[in-house]
Amino acid sequence: MNRLEAQPTGLFAPQFEMRVGTVVRLLALGMALLGGLVLVAMTLMTLVSITGRSLTFAGFAPVPGAFELVEAGTAFAVFSFLPWCQLQRGHVTVDVVAARFGPRVMAVLSFLANVAMTLVAALIFWRLLLGLLDKRAYLETTFILQFPVWWSYLAASFGAGLFVIVCAYTAWRSANEMSGGSQTPDGEQPRQDMDRQTPIPKTRAAR
Repeated sequence: MNRLEAQPTGLFAPQFEMRVGTVVRLLALGMALLGGLVLVAMTLMTLVSITGRSLTFAGFAPVPGAFELVEAGTAFAVFSFLPWCQLQRGHVTVDVVAARFGPRVMAVLSFLANVAMTLVAALIFWRLLLGLLDKRAYLETTFILQFPVWWSYLAASFGAGLFVIVCAYTAWRSANEMSGGSQTPDGEQPRQDMDRQTPIPKTRAAR
């Protein structure tokens, strides 16, 4: 059962947390879709540029400054995907040791990981803003298209800022899961060790 359909539990305003989660989910989903569209556009532009370069004999030409646009678009796309990945618990985790702990310990570890991720996201956002201000102050531009470099920083900062918000929300969500007795995400059953979860069928010995 999805957590949004379950009865809210926890000590930290669980009902309000779930309402906030609905808004956060829509924002993260919209940002991820926008990043996907930008990535598709960059792919198509690269295809057109490569095709134009290979057909110069026919009067075609590559897209001017294609690699500069790809750099800016890819940076925007990466930061656009991070909020949705964090919200969906999509980051790679190593559960070789942690999976052997009890559900309550797993809930505490999840909360601590989300708090740590919030701090890291805030650090990235802060440094990105400092880079934006630095590039804007020195009026640095790209080599071919001559557009200001700080535009790329500004575009990426929207995803980075939302990443901080989503990380803070997931820490709040984990705190309610930890205090309310929900030890695993989205109401799933605790994952067990594969050897204990899947029984090995017994076979008769050949006579």
